[in-house]
Amino acid sequence: MKIWILRHGQAQGLAPSDELRALTDEGREEVQVMAAQLAGQSLDAVLASPYLRAQQTAQIVQQQIQLRRGVATVAWLTPDDDPRRVLDFLAERAEQNLLLVSHQPLVSQLISLLVEGHRAGHYPMPTAGLACIELDFPAAGLGQLRLLSSPADLLN
Repeated sequence: MKIWILRHGQAQGLAPSDELRALTDEGREEVQVMAAQLAGQSLDAVLASPYLRAQQTAQIVQQQIQLRRGVATVAWLTPDDDPRRVLDFLAERAEQNLLLVSHQPLVSQLISLLVEGHRAGHYPMPTAGLACIELDFPAAGLGQLRLLSSPADLLN
């Protein structure tokens, strides 16, 4: 199983609520750069946080890699969700190549949980940061980190 984890692109600082913060033009560009790394992947599903910036990020990826499947919105990918809860949901899914679009601190904690077996590890995930973890099945500490990349890595 491959789990791709993408943090949303740069978002506006001000909005009526955190959930309604939209991507900036720079954030859209960041996501487009990172989506190119997903080209050629046979994604079984794209799951995204309900927050606007994550939805916009997922839509950009979907369009750029010409994914015919829609983006599924899941409530368990918001910034303060517990990565163990995410792991429980992943264990119930049958897909073998998933893209999760979410937020900090959840994305770093989820990577740590999957790779190290706890959520205290440090994995830098700037806006539009992308990670790929391979594992036989979703369980804490069984994952192999295959990619950890950011737009800065690709633009420099």
